[in-house]
Amino acid sequence: MRGRGMGTHGWGARKKHKKSGHKGGKGMAGSGKRADQKKTLVIKLYGHKYFGKQGITSKGTQKDKTQKINLRDIGLYLEKYGKKTSKGFEINLKEYTILGVGEVKHKLIITAKQASKSAIDKIIKAGGEITLSENKKIKRKEEKVGEKKEKRGKSEEKKEKDVEKKKEGEEKVELKDENKKGVEEDK
Repeated sequence: MRGRGMGTHGWGARKKHKKSGHKGGKGMAGSGKRADQKKTLVIKLYGHKYFGKQGITSKGTQKDKTQKINLRDIGLYLEKYGKKTSKGFEINLKEYTILGVGEVKHKLIITAKQASKSAIDKIIKAGGEITLSENKKIKRKEEKVGEKKEKRGKSEEKKEKDVEKKKEGEEKVELKDENKKGVEEDK
């Protein structure tokens, strides 16, 4: 049975002779790249793991599984992450790395696994403290900050004195040169 024209054997399109109507096959047939009409069914049956890549990745690449949180998010959900005490908000995030995106408006006492420099600076600037899992307690002490300012002032004074000494040394050299000229002229 040759059919007529394109050689369809009398059934029209190939899919019409598959005993499955227009859906393109039985079971999971037609659930490939462009199977948007079947996605809801497939996800309902198999979950989200049916589509996309799974399984072996290259041995060198490992996912960064550390949990990270920004200061902005901590500030937005203070009641969720910590308790208000007389000292400030005590927040326990032992499994988290604290990142410095956002502003700190409250005094925070945070316990965390790690923290970025900018996050530490912002917490300390707001009058809080942060304890990292390496048992490092970072606190702001006004005395030390004042000492640093004094040291900066002293170093600036020292620089000014050095500049003055250099100028005096240059003047002395000029005077010596003039004296030598005068001695040579006398001879």
